[in-house]
Amino acid sequence: MNSDVLIIGAGVIGLSIARELHRRGVAKITVVERGKAGREASWAAAGMLAPQAETDRIDDFFRFCSESRDLYPDLAEELKAETGLDIELERSGTLYLAFTDHDTEEIERRFEWQRAAGLIVECLHENDCLLLEPAISDRVRGGLYFPNDWQVENRKLLEALIEFARLNKIKIVEHASIGRLAITGNKVISAEAADGSVFSVGQVILATGAWTSLIKIGESPLPVEVKPIRGQMICFETSERSLRHVVYGPKGYIVPRADGRILAGATVEEAGFEPITTDIGIAALRGAAVEISPSFERLAITEKWAGLRPFAADGHPVIGRLPMADNLFVATGHYRNGILLAPLTAKSIAGAIVENADSPFLMSFGSHRFRAAGRGW
Repeated sequence: MNSDVLIIGAGVIGLSIARELHRRGVAKITVVERGKAGREASWAAAGMLAPQAETDRIDDFFRFCSESRDLYPDLAEELKAETGLDIELERSGTLYLAFTDHDTEEIERRFEWQRAAGLIVECLHENDCLLLEPAISDRVRGGLYFPNDWQVENRKLLEALIEFARLNKIKIVEHASIGRLAITGNKVISAEAADGSVFSVGQVILATGAWTSLIKIGESPLPVEVKPIRGQMICFETSERSLRHVVYGPKGYIVPRADGRILAGATVEEAGFEPITTDIGIAALRGAAVEISPSFERLAITEKWAGLRPFAADGHPVIGRLPMADNLFVATGHYRNGILLAPLTAKSIAGAIVENADSPFLMSFGSHRFRAAGRGW
């Protein structure tokens, strides 16, 4: 099978890159997925678009996250026009709560530096928090409100991206695990699957998430170090929507969906390639949810799942061209921010391939930073 561009990995990153390449005129795109398209870490995510709630400084990574979040309103409208599907972008903001003296000190510190940096954030007293979300615990001592931290229904986003591929004849090949890239000179010439299938290529993009380091180039390991970090999640269902915002507590977060489901997450575990739930993990998630709102004590858990986040050596994404081949690109290591970073990752990679454009984020998050740190990349 020949492709102008072969994308290995059909998660939110790979599918977003495929869409962006098509929109820039690339005609023959194939996306190869080791399992079912969209059903790994991207499906397991909570869909939060929350750079401010999860940052401690203004740096290139924060700017990457913020600029990608800002692409979501246009992306939601475009996907609706292109596919007829609503990805349920919710822009009501995010609430970050404090329950102890230590928590209060933390939110005060975060409020002061974010306000000094010119970011939009509100510091709330306990009564303000309860007015904003009456269902939260009356033990709350205060909180921060981030109006520009949003959420999207990640599973509907994936469905829209898959539908875009179908409508635009982007080929998705499922259940084809790529184990080796064949290289001649300074170019990858093909990708070989475990079942013997061979994909001839023009350009290759590795959007392989937690499985990136398992791919060989020739007979050598791919020099990209990514490991899986398990995240367990649970879901409750309510007859009416009792919460209106994403709410962070000190031990976890809850994400209310428009259909009445409420997600609670997430664990962070080094457990190898084992996307399973555990009794200990599920109990911890329920406990974190109950701290935010005692109502979760009596609600049944209706779904539980786990995903494997891709974690690179410094915790930041690895995107851009890989030095061992002129036609080999990587977009991996997004860890807990794959949904958030997908739109800008796609634009950055597509710009490099189609227009030979150098995004500043390719410079900040390319593999060269590991060579500079003596990791031999």
